[in-house]
Amino acid sequence: METRDHSVGARIGMWLFLLSEILLFGGLFLLYAVYRSKHPGDFHAASMELSRFDGTLNTAILLTSSLTAVAAVFSLQELNKPKRTIFFLGATIAFGAAFLVVKAFEWTAKFEHGLYPNAAVLMKRPPGEILYFGLYFTMTGLHALHVIIGMTVLSVILAFIVRGKATQERSAALENAGLYWHLVDIIWIFLFPLFYLIT
Repeated sequence: METRDHSVGARIGMWLFLLSEILLFGGLFLLYAVYRSKHPGDFHAASMELSRFDGTLNTAILLTSSLTAVAAVFSLQELNKPKRTIFFLGATIAFGAAFLVVKAFEWTAKFEHGLYPNAAVLMKRPPGEILYFGLYFTMTGLHALHVIIGMTVLSVILAFIVRGKATQERSAALENAGLYWHLVDIIWIFLFPLFYLIT
């Protein structure tokens, strides 16, 4: 009974935390919508500076990572197969790392072209483009931070599973980490069209 109560409490706590994250990004999405409504042409022009290929690739990577995260949770909770869980968790972490690598290349390209906040080149552009890239770096940077946090949490849980401290009966931490990872993916699903597919 104590284990079940702890699991339910942990799940409720996680959902409350996820709600706070949704409110955080919801506020940023609202800010984006306001600025875009005022500078639609500038936002469209600025979006042309981004690589749709990189954005699409990262979308595919994160969607795949969600599948491996689900497989990891299922492997431990339903199948009770730690080795399979370790494989899928490792794959999820690897996909997260791949996402960050692609994002790093993309950011590097923007810095090389002077398209980052307060850069001399960017400050000569129209106000809407300045706002666009300010939001781009703020929102994708915050998202990347969440990816790093998610990878760290998953790595800790992976270590617990390897040591036998996370089992089928004690899988609440893995389930909550999976929920967090899905939130990270969902946020990107909104960021991708907003920044890369503006028309």
